[in-house]
Amino acid sequence: MTQKGILAFSGGLDTSVVVKYLQEEHDMDVITVTVDVGQGDDSKKIATKAKKLGVKKHYNIDARKEFVKDYIFPSIKANALYQKKYCLATALARPLIAEKVLEIAKKEKVTALAHGCSGKGNDQVRFDITLRSGSDLPIIAPIRDKNLDRETELKFANKHGIEIDAVAKRFSIDQNLWGRAIEGGVLEDPFVEPPEDAFIWVKTKNLPDKPTYLDIEFQQGIPVGVNGKIMEGQKLIEYINKKAGDAGVGIVDHIEDRVVGIKSREVYETPAATCLIEAHADLEKMVHTKHENKFKSMIDDEWAYLAYSGLWQDPLKTDLDGFIEASQKPVSGTVKLKLFKGGLRVVGRKSKNSLYSHKIATYGTESTFDQRLANGFVQLWGMQSTEANKLQKKRSTKT
Repeated sequence: MTQKGILAFSGGLDTSVVVKYLQEEHDMDVITVTVDVGQGDDSKKIATKAKKLGVKKHYNIDARKEFVKDYIFPSIKANALYQKKYCLATALARPLIAEKVLEIAKKEKVTALAHGCSGKGNDQVRFDITLRSGSDLPIIAPIRDKNLDRETELKFANKHGIEIDAVAKRFSIDQNLWGRAIEGGVLEDPFVEPPEDAFIWVKTKNLPDKPTYLDIEFQQGIPVGVNGKIMEGQKLIEYINKKAGDAGVGIVDHIEDRVVGIKSREVYETPAATCLIEAHADLEKMVHTKHENKFKSMIDDEWAYLAYSGLWQDPLKTDLDGFIEASQKPVSGTVKLKLFKGGLRVVGRKSKNSLYSHKIATYGTESTFDQRLANGFVQLWGMQSTEANKLQKKRSTKT
């Protein structure tokens, strides 16, 4: 029986190299699958490259709507930022890509599953766990299994006539609708400022002299419109990506703790994600009680950790999803963002479910808040603290 392997194929350096390794070292017929999650690649060009590499069959799957509905929207509801910075763009896409690969694997009756992840990154975890959750087939990961470095890959690609674009030679790029990750090259020195040509989505110079305003409308935690215009999810994200990127908003540069224990310098472009998560979190503050907000922030952190760590299918995430979904019922309203020369601020918000009361909060004559009630409250609120401090002072004077 001819061995048949299936590979999640981007057309980049890693997956192109993997095709040849599967063919030459494992004597396999290779089937490639490209899943469109908004990376903006030319699907025909990728299919042509796959054919040129000698694959037996190539599939292209448009999963953009599914990516938005089942992955991006839940992440917005969870205010999902790993380590308060990363919007999980790559992390969210991996389980979806792996699920699509499994669908084709069953159809084609393959004998092995393959991916182009290294042993240093997080993607191996995300792919492996999803693939193992849906199949008992062996997983082949040549970059990891053979401990390949980037220079060796480039030499191998050159030897086999594999075309690699100029950007991929300088950096490792992963891109989808929700964000763009840039790694490698000079960025491996955490003290070196990223060169301007590393960025495509976010402008770093010649920024507008006037601020850009975005009024983002939410319905039960889902963004549904911008500046008074109702938009379908994908179009809305693309629109905000362009507007925010042009205003210089959306670059994230931080030291990140990978699943495998490595600290790495990560650089991202996430204009729409930065705006939407900031706006959503602000709206929650208006419609949730302080107790809900405090508890949900812990839930959000755990949700982001699970998604980042490849545990998308863990029962705990399903449990957290249940709480988050219930919490979104009152999260409807509009948040006004001001974007100016790389800066982002929430400058206004409104909601029919707002817990903010002008009559209570105002310092004007129309206030309905009886300040005299506060005296007793303050005494009771601080009673244990003041008594403890008095006792502590007595002890210190005796010693």
